Amino acid sequence: MTSEQPPVEIAPAKATRREWVALAVIALPCLVYAMDLTVLNLALPAISADLRPSASQLLWIIDIYGFMVAGLLISMGTLGDKLGRRRLLLIGAAAFAAASVAAALSTTAHALIATRALLGIAGATLAPSTLSLISNMFRDERERRVAIGIWISSYSVGGAIGPLVGGVILQYFAWPAIFWAAVPVMLLLLVLGPFLLPEYRDAKAGRLDFGSVALSLTAVLGGVFALKQAAEGQLGWLTWFAAALGLTAGVAFMRRQRRIDYPLLDLKLFGQPRFAAAICTYALTSFAMFGVYIFISQHLQLVLGLSPLVAGLCTVPWALSFVVGSMITPAFAQRFSAPMTMVTGLAVAALGFAGMALVDGPHGLIALIVGMTLMGIGMAPVFTLGNDIVISSAPPERAGAASALSETSSELSGALGIAVFGSLATSLYRNGMAGQLPAGLPAEAVSETFTLGGALTVAESLPAPLAEALRLAARAAFVDGLQAAAVLGTGIMVFSGWLAWRMLRTPAARVQASSS
Repeated sequence: MTSEQPPVEIAPAKATRREWVALAVIALPCLVYAMDLTVLNLALPAISADLRPSASQLLWIIDIYGFMVAGLLISMGTLGDKLGRRRLLLIGAAAFAAASVAAALSTTAHALIATRALLGIAGATLAPSTLSLISNMFRDERERRVAIGIWISSYSVGGAIGPLVGGVILQYFAWPAIFWAAVPVMLLLLVLGPFLLPEYRDAKAGRLDFGSVALSLTAVLGGVFALKQAAEGQLGWLTWFAAALGLTAGVAFMRRQRRIDYPLLDLKLFGQPRFAAAICTYALTSFAMFGVYIFISQHLQLVLGLSPLVAGLCTVPWALSFVVGSMITPAFAQRFSAPMTMVTGLAVAALGFAGMALVDGPHGLIALIVGMTLMGIGMAPVFTLGNDIVISSAPPERAGAASALSETSSELSGALGIAVFGSLATSLYRNGMAGQLPAGLPAEAVSETFTLGGALTVAESLPAPLAEALRLAARAAFVDGLQAAAVLGTGIMVFSGWLAWRMLRTPAARVQASSS
C-alpha cells in the first residue's frame, strides 16, 4: 500500500544582478515620464512669448499629453501582451525620443500640440510595459514588492525633481531644451533594453480588437475632458456632450468585452476580491490625492506668499515620503501581511489629511508639510501593494492589460478628484466671498474676485486699506475650501481602510468574523 506524497512547492527563483540592473534601466523612462508632466508648466511663459498660442491652444498644449496617455493605457497594455512587452517598450521609447525632438523643433502652437499628442501616445506604452516586465523579472513575492516600490519611487522622484530640473534648464537654455532632455534617457533604454530585459508575450493572444480600442479611447477621452471642463467651472453643452459620449462609449465597451474571445479588458478579474479591492482602494487614494494637490501650490504661493522655488521645495518632503514609504513597504508587508500594511498606511494617510486641516493655525506651514509627508508615507503602501496584487492576480499572459487597468483607474480617478474637489472649493470660495467682500469695491471688479488669483490681481489696483481687506477675505475663503478638502480626504482614507480590511481578509478570517 502506497501513500501519495504531497507535491513539493518549489520556491520562485531569486532575481540576479541582471534583473536589478534592468530594473534601474526601466525606472529611468518612468522618471522622465513623471518629469514631463511637471516641467512643462515652468516653460509655459517662455512658450507663450515665443509661439504666441491662444488661450485655447495653451490649454491643449498642457492637456493633450495626459489625454492621450489616459485614453491609450488599456490598449497599449493589451498590445504589449500580444506583441511582446519588451518590444512595445522599445518601440515606445523610440517614438518618445522622436516626438521629443519634434516637440523641441516646433515653431507653431499647432505643431507643439501635435507633437505633445505623439508624446502621449508613446508615453502610454511606458507604465503597463514596465510594470508587466517587473512581474516577469521578479517571481519572488518579496523581491517583486521591492521592485514595484522602486518603480513607484521613480515616478515620485521624477515629480519631485521636475520643477527643480526644469528651473535649472530654463535658467540657462531656451524652452525646447526641456524636450531634448528626454532623448538621451530613451536612447539609453534602446541600447541596453535588448540585452537586459526579458521578452514575454501571450502565445495564445487573439487579434487586437480595434472596435474595443476606439470605444475605450472615446470613453476615457470623453470622460477626462468632461471632468476637466467641470473642474474649471465650464458646464456648457460641450461638457455635457463629452460626458454623455464618454458614458455611452464606456457602456458599449464593457458590453463588447463580454462578447469577444480576446477582450481588451478581462472583466473576470473583478470577480477576485483581492483584485477588486486593490483597484478600488488605488482609485479612491488617487481620487483624494489629486483632489487635494490642486490646493497646495496655490496655498503656498497665493496665501502664504512664498516664491515658486520655495513653494517647490516645500513639496519635496511629500515626494520623498513616497520614496521612503515605497521602500519600507515590502519589509512591513513581509512581517505584518499585505492587508494589514495597506490598512495601517491608509490610517497614517488619514492622519495626514486631518493634519492639513490645521493650515489656518499659527504653525500652518508646518502642519501642511507634516500632513503632506504623512499622507505620502501612508499612501505608498497602497500604490506598491495595490499594483503587486493587481499584476499577481492576473494570469501571466494578461499582466500587461492588468497593469494598464491599474494605471487607467488612477488617471480617471485623479481627474475625477480634481473635478469634484475643485467644484467643492469653488462653491465654498464663492459663498465665503459673497459675505466678505469689502464695501467700496468697484462693481465691475466683483466678477473678477471669483478666484483667489483674480481677487489678488484686483487688489493690486485698489487703495491700500481696501486691497488688504480684499486679500484677507479671499485668502480666508480659500483656506476654508482647503480645510473642507482635507476633511473630505480624511473621510475617504477612513472608508478606503475599511474597504481594504473587509475585502483583503483571508477566507478563514471572514468565516471567523461572520460566525462571531
